Amino acid sequence: MYRCIVKSVCSGGKVCPGFVPQHTLSPSWMLRNTTEERHHRLAEQRWQCSVRCMSSAAERKRSLHSAFPVLEQPLQPIQQHVYEANLQNSNACHKKYIELTDKAMKGGGEKAIARHTQRNRKLLVRDRLRLLLDDEDFLELSLLAGLGLPYGDIPAAGCLTGIGRINGLWCVFIAMDATVKGGTAYPITVKKQLRAQEIAIQNRLPCVYLVDSGGAFLPLQSEIFPDKNQGGRTFYNEAIMSAMKIPQVSVVCGSCTAGGAYIPTMAEETVMVHRIGTIFLGGPPLVKAATGEEVTPEDLGGATLHAEVSGCVDHFSWDEKEAYECTRNIVSTLNFLLPEEEEEDEERTRKKKAEEEPLYSSEELLGLAPKSYNYSLDVKMVVSRLTDGSRFQEFKARYGTTLITGFAKIHGNLVGIVANNGELSYQAALKGSQFVQLCDQRDIPLLFLQNTVPTAALTLTTTQAEMNTNRLKAQGSMMSAVACASVPKITMVIGGCHGADSYAMCGRAFDPNFLFLWPNARVSMTAPGHAASLPSPDSEAEEEEEKKKQEDKLNKRLDEESSAFFSSGRLWDDGVILPQDTRKVLRDCLDIIKQQQYQLTTEKVRSALLRV
Repeated sequence: MYRCIVKSVCSGGKVCPGFVPQHTLSPSWMLRNTTEERHHRLAEQRWQCSVRCMSSAAERKRSLHSAFPVLEQPLQPIQQHVYEANLQNSNACHKKYIELTDKAMKGGGEKAIARHTQRNRKLLVRDRLRLLLDDEDFLELSLLAGLGLPYGDIPAAGCLTGIGRINGLWCVFIAMDATVKGGTAYPITVKKQLRAQEIAIQNRLPCVYLVDSGGAFLPLQSEIFPDKNQGGRTFYNEAIMSAMKIPQVSVVCGSCTAGGAYIPTMAEETVMVHRIGTIFLGGPPLVKAATGEEVTPEDLGGATLHAEVSGCVDHFSWDEKEAYECTRNIVSTLNFLLPEEEEEDEERTRKKKAEEEPLYSSEELLGLAPKSYNYSLDVKMVVSRLTDGSRFQEFKARYGTTLITGFAKIHGNLVGIVANNGELSYQAALKGSQFVQLCDQRDIPLLFLQNTVPTAALTLTTTQAEMNTNRLKAQGSMMSAVACASVPKITMVIGGCHGADSYAMCGRAFDPNFLFLWPNARVSMTAPGHAASLPSPDSEAEEEEEKKKQEDKLNKRLDEESSAFFSSGRLWDDGVILPQDTRKVLRDCLDIIKQQQYQLTTEKVRSALLRV
């Protein structure tokens, strides 16, 4: 039938006998013209040749040649005092960043680490990752989450999340740290786990769970259990990911009590470690309290029981090292077809030749990170220190100049850049809207460099009211374009993240694939020092002195609550990164986003996998 279609199309629309019912055929159809058959054969050969050429061309994919203009953005003497002030502030922020990072890396402290390794004979969470991942060069997410919370410090929110390579494949990992509060899950722990699952869903990444949990922290159960985006959402996500053909593997390397017991039982494959891994809803103390019976954790829910009797786990391991080797083997069976090593080496060599280092040192970004909005330098200086060869093809360079838009390459990956260079005016918002739609049409990932104005524009005259109304409509159009764009989006907050402008620049609420902050960043409705711009509920009744006190109090609170570390402690972002590491982080994010093209099957063709 297929050959008949080809012949029919290639023969100028003449009907092929394969489409005509047998009883309607006349003798003239049976007497085939030899010349016509020869034409059919030649046409089919040409068509097959063209198909072969197209398929071989597809195998040799390469991006179109480009020679974008170089951004000449050296530091000028007139900018030196601003640069120095920014550099001093960046060094102070860096010191704070190192201090908090050290605190998060220590986990539950020396006593908890000793108990975990000596008495319980378990590996530390980072040692587990060293055995699981190809190397230690992984993208860690939200390391500072859990610090400075009302209910105390929970280092790294009690779990490590990130994206690393296993057998060359980027995988999300969610690894509980039992040295922090005995592996107890706090509200921030649940939030961090859900964000990691969200990243896995958005980017179609396999997910590996290293489970060592003591269940929920009961005094805060009202913030963990009942709502939509709380504890139960973890299990919902597991089912949805399975239905979406996003692989999930679980390693039980500690206690899985209460709600934590559902994570391994809902994963597609589960590995369990002998003697240190347990799965049960209620442990031995609860059994004794309820029935008076004494039972060991191993007999109640150990690896032998679940591998031989209940069937809850699929692989039994004698020790942790064997468990992570088994997990790596499982990942090698997933439905991904990565490029052959030779092809990958060729591709890497080609990209290395194509990509160039920026003309300016990335260390200079420390002096370009604004201390406050008034210390902002031209954002093109930032762009020129991030892109390959400091090259940038600007879009609408003379229109709406307070928003910079254009194309560039970062480690050989083509991206569309949208960067604040002043207030988001009417013209700038229209320009941004058009550029976002253009990138969406061409399937080009978007990179937003966010540094919004500290407060909304005032409306004091009729002319200003008209301007602000037009700006409002244009910003609404840009928000719609950003929200509806189906391409991957990465947001870097390099300065301020304030007010409605931050939504148009793909803030957290607009669901970027990744969102990172520089240590100098500020995140709040309005910037510190601008509390007077916010309307007061009783402004007429209040006396001037009382009003001033309220403003001072609010400005002080804004200064404390708008810092990057306050934001990251509450998981409003995917982590604080140093300005000089931005280019490397962007490279990893773009590589991670591209991996989904190597998955062989992505359609939902059957319901979620049901376990025994």
